[in-house]
Amino acid sequence: MESLGDILKKIPSTGIAKDKISTSQEEPSVSPEESCPACRGAGFVHPLLPSGKPDYSRIITCNCAEKVLDDERRKSLKKYSNLGPLSERTFDSFIVPDDDSEAPAHRKIALAVQAARSFADKPSGWLVLLGPSGTGKTHLAAAIANQRISLGYPVFFESASNLLDHLRSSFHPDSEIGHDELFERVKNTPLLILDDLGHHSATSWAREKLDQIINHRFNYALPSVFTSSLSLKDMGERWNMRLSEPRLSSVFILGESYLLQEHGSELELEGLKNMTFDNFQWKRVELPLEARQAIETAYKTARQFADNPEGWLVLEGPHGSGKTHLAAAIANQHIKQGKKPVFKIVPELLDHLRSTFSPDSKVSYDELFEQIKKAQLLILDDLGGHSSTAWAQEKLYQLINYRYNAKLPTVFTTPSRDELEDRICSRLDDHSLNVFTPPLPAPYYQTDYGSGRKTPDSSQIKRGFRHQRE
Repeated sequence: MESLGDILKKIPSTGIAKDKISTSQEEPSVSPEESCPACRGAGFVHPLLPSGKPDYSRIITCNCAEKVLDDERRKSLKKYSNLGPLSERTFDSFIVPDDDSEAPAHRKIALAVQAARSFADKPSGWLVLLGPSGTGKTHLAAAIANQRISLGYPVFFESASNLLDHLRSSFHPDSEIGHDELFERVKNTPLLILDDLGHHSATSWAREKLDQIINHRFNYALPSVFTSSLSLKDMGERWNMRLSEPRLSSVFILGESYLLQEHGSELELEGLKNMTFDNFQWKRVELPLEARQAIETAYKTARQFADNPEGWLVLEGPHGSGKTHLAAAIANQHIKQGKKPVFKIVPELLDHLRSTFSPDSKVSYDELFEQIKKAQLLILDDLGGHSSTAWAQEKLYQLINYRYNAKLPTVFTTPSRDELEDRICSRLDDHSLNVFTPPLPAPYYQTDYGSGRKTPDSSQIKRGFRHQRE
């Protein structure tokens, strides 16, 4: 794989030549079609004199060779852009709301798309795209890059954290490009797209490097695109002043995510939507004392977590014990407060992630996984009830480990922690982060809303609880 240094060596450091590619850039080889009737495979022709006869004193490039040259240039530019898998992101593949939609979030997305298209046609100043994960910021930024490449212009795309890693590695004696040369080329690239600004190392060195890049491009008004899930205020005063400068920068704040909407929401299911704390039956006098205490503790702990979600809440118990009801009640309470929790049944989540690899998928795996991974409140139902393939285990561990390190509020329901992989259990068993409740007894069924279904009698409950303890 070509190093970042080699890539940037072939990107012009200042401006764009009239022929769209700097003359210092390495020219690709030309292989015109030998069947071309004009040049017969030579790749050049003699221009015609006013009389209509060939001017044998001059030669010009044949149209067939020009087409091959343009195709080769675009291939090279795509390689040098550093887009990787994002090279397929275009404006056509972006999900744009209907024009007649009045939803504020839809209007924000439509305006951002319009601005991104205009910027891609004629980059001028800065375009800043802000919003939570999954709102399409990276997709739009990549679409701009791909549009510029299709027109034959150079662009460099990178996430802030990866760029810092490349700069650090350039200090190594074996690096093919020195830090100063690499840094200058990044600062002066004709169009820089810096993705996920603000989610980088918090060291003073990292901040200073990004400050230098932003200040340089600000002072010279170099075309740039920045995306971030942080607000301008959260970025600090210096970046806020630069990124919000009205004479240079256009800022668009995208609303709620469209990615999970594309894959549906489990909370839209009628049963889950109706699960609340008010209709949870936790005062079960017919149960043994230990079972009553377990249910009451789980109920009160879940209510406290819903009021102030911090750390992790683990609800354990066999199917029918009420753990999904409590998890859904937490989510539904947050929705009533205007918040947007992410509730995913684990087997369904894995199916959604797999479906993103389909050629027909309108969203990428990375986009969907990032949104779920960084959700402000994530509820994972039926952990352990999924496929035990190596891929499934790895995806779940990546998701859980990220939220563990970031200490993001999360609710888990599981039939038994004994069925989970050891490395996942190690995260769930951390008492410094997790809130535990006693395992819920079985069978404990909720009333089937309006259907008249009855809960099992006390003898059934006692037998189930006794079996669980054994």
